[in-house]
Amino acid sequence: MSSDSPVDRSGYFLAAAFSLWIGWGIRGNFGHEYGAMMPGALAAMAIGLMSGRRDWHARIPEFALLGALGWSFGGSISYMQVVAYTHSGHPPSVLYGFACLFVIGFLWAAPGGAGTAIAATAPRRFLADLILPVSIVFSLWWLQGAWLVPRLESSGHDLNWYDTDWLAATLAIVGGALAAGIRRRVEPATGLVLAMSVGWWAGFGILVLGLGLRMTPPRGDNWSGCLGMTVAALWWLARIGMAPAARAGIVCGFLGGMGFAAASMLKLVEVTSGYETNWHSILEQTTGLFNGLALAAAMSPLARSVPPPIEDDRRSTSAPALAFVVLAITYLNLRKNAGEWVRVGAMPESMAGLSTAVWFDLTYFLIALTLMTLMARHARQPLAIVPATAIGRGQLLFVGLLAWLVVGNFERALVRFTAPRLVTEWVIVAVSLACTVLVVGWPPSDRPTPDPKESDHPKFARLLSLGLIAAIASIVVDWAIVRAIYGDKYAGHANLHIRFGPRATIERGPK
Repeated sequence: MSSDSPVDRSGYFLAAAFSLWIGWGIRGNFGHEYGAMMPGALAAMAIGLMSGRRDWHARIPEFALLGALGWSFGGSISYMQVVAYTHSGHPPSVLYGFACLFVIGFLWAAPGGAGTAIAATAPRRFLADLILPVSIVFSLWWLQGAWLVPRLESSGHDLNWYDTDWLAATLAIVGGALAAGIRRRVEPATGLVLAMSVGWWAGFGILVLGLGLRMTPPRGDNWSGCLGMTVAALWWLARIGMAPAARAGIVCGFLGGMGFAAASMLKLVEVTSGYETNWHSILEQTTGLFNGLALAAAMSPLARSVPPPIEDDRRSTSAPALAFVVLAITYLNLRKNAGEWVRVGAMPESMAGLSTAVWFDLTYFLIALTLMTLMARHARQPLAIVPATAIGRGQLLFVGLLAWLVVGNFERALVRFTAPRLVTEWVIVAVSLACTVLVVGWPPSDRPTPDPKESDHPKFARLLSLGLIAAIASIVVDWAIVRAIYGDKYAGHANLHIRFGPRATIERGPK
């Protein structure tokens, strides 16, 4: 069966959609940047495994790492007030809400698509060079939370500047500069980190500090920094000869933005049923489904036409990528379970003289020690439990991470489980089983090696113009459907927020 057959194409799109659906549903329980890493890693792996590309199979850990990082940035953006605008019944505010949801969805999906595409297309040297600046930046961010912020706040410094991540963006510039100093040059990978962090400041500085544009006052304005960061990342990728990754980011961004707005519209349609359930979770899961389809659509042209990436470096990127995906992503999210268990009284705050959080950390330390020991042993002599084929190893990583996250999410909810949670945890379990069958049971046959002479990629100007036309049309359609159903009536199922006019709920926010 050819990898371009209808069955293979359907499996490819369904696996990507189901993976992001699951991950986004789980993300809603954990939140923010760390939470968004989960759907990013799962969907990127599903894309690689279902692509029919052997060269992509060999990079599944890198797909997971860069997919997780790419999708994580949007987790810093506040969006619940934007959703509330679409519920308000105030025509300008409803339209504004859908337009802002598109912008936020674009800023979430575009880096996610670009990150996944980098894993698929970048030369090995680029991936290897990226490890150092990313490691330094993450170390600085850990230091920020563990020491710098507490020290500054205890000294009386107010770090709340429009509720943005300005300090993290600044430390990212420092991290990129340190990496460049260590290597005594700015190679393309470090340049990407610097471009994104400087771009964040450009977006925030121009849009908020300079023009005074605020999306949802008094809520945070990380959207402005993310806009600058995304533009800078796509520009840099195109500049250094990685245009396919930039195009994938643009396509994924437009489709993901339209999907985010459409998910909110569908929620407003669905609540008219009168059925009482966790409608916000349905919104989250619908967003994940649409984002998965967007990522699959963005990566499909690359799978068909982009030649195998250049393996021009012998440094291993799979081992650090594997360690980050298995240990860091799970720990950074599931550590929140301990606090939830204590909060609802399912576990005591301390046991045997140590807090529940410390016991959780000790357990993860043992898990990390076990994994590192086995990885070192496998490097000397392959372990029998590790499949011999690249696709087998990728499937093992996908199923293992999927099960780990689904079980961890269920453990979080189990101590306060009620009937409305069936639409979240039970649905996530059911969809994860279907996703496992797709990825493990129906991987497509090998795809022929693409011929670069046959590649036909659209120009950036054409992509942007078509995307803008489609986005404007979809926003108007979403607004018209909601107006047809509710008119000027407040829809409920969200706090009442109005952006414009005498009834506007805008307050003066932090600066």
